[in-house]
Order: sequence, then structure tokens, then C-alpha cells
Amino acid sequence: MLSKKMHKALNEQMTFELNSSYIYLGMASYFSQQNLNGMASWMSKQAQEEWAHGMKFKAYVEERLAQAEYGALDKPAVKYDSPLAAFKTALKHEKTVTGRIHKLVDQAQEEKDHATVSFLKWFVDEQVEEESSVDRVIQRLEQIGDFRPGLYFLDSELGNRPAE
Repeated sequence: MLSKKMHKALNEQMTFELNSSYIYLGMASYFSQQNLNGMASWMSKQAQEEWAHGMKFKAYVEERLAQAEYGALDKPAVKYDSPLAAFKTALKHEKTVTGRIHKLVDQAQEEKDHATVSFLKWFVDEQVEEESSVDRVIQRLEQIGDFRPGLYFLDSELGNRPAE
């Protein structure tokens, strides 16, 4: 059984993951308006992935015989100064997610809640991949700079991201 404190924290993380989906949908809208449909597709797939993460938290909370409780989702931003700025915002957000997951692990370890520690391990590993994939796009955008053909080539490449 989950402690009240862990139950609350897991529900908050579930809502945070669902809100992450909204953030990426807002970014997808921005890219679509910029006619960068590959980047819009990449962000839409990221949004789907984040929603799935939220559903993993929901399923886990319910598996532990607790109630999934949903918080409000924030309206996402849909305007950015540039594609690079949007991806830097995404990386900053992923680092926030990583910090939150680490705090949950710390809490579960303090409570000697081994099942939750085991559950959260997947998210710890996933965050390494999440930060890395966004950082790779940022590095490529920085290399491209103002070279428009490079931007369109990267946009096309990002559009090939498979759904997970």
C-alpha cells in the first residue's frame, strides 16, 4: 500500500506528465505554423509519449490500490522565438522532469517502498534518453545556425521519428 505522501506525489507526477503532453502539443502547433511539419510531427510524437508516461503512473497508482487523482492542466505556449528556442525550452522541461523523478526515487527509498523504487527505475532510465534526444536536436540546430537549407533538411529528418 502506498503511503499518503507517496500517493500524493505519484498523482502529482501523473498530472505533470500529462501536462508535459500539452507542452509538446503547443510546440507542435508552433512548428506547424512555421511550416516545419517534421518538427511538428516530432513534437506530436513526444506529446503522445508523455501522455503514455502519465498513463503508466495512473496504472501504477491503481495497481497499488490507490485512487488516481487528476490535477488541472496548464494552457501550453504556442509561440517561440525560433525552433532552437523551442527545443531549448523542451530540454529545460525534460531536466525538470528528471529532477522530479529523482525526488520521487529519493522519497520511495526513504519510505523503503521497494515496489515504487522499482517502478521509477524505468523513468530514471527513460529520462537519460529524453534529455539526450532533445540535446542532439539542439546541437544540430546550433550547427545549422541561419542556414535555411540545413533547417529544412533537419525538419525532414525529424519527421521520420517513429512512434513509440
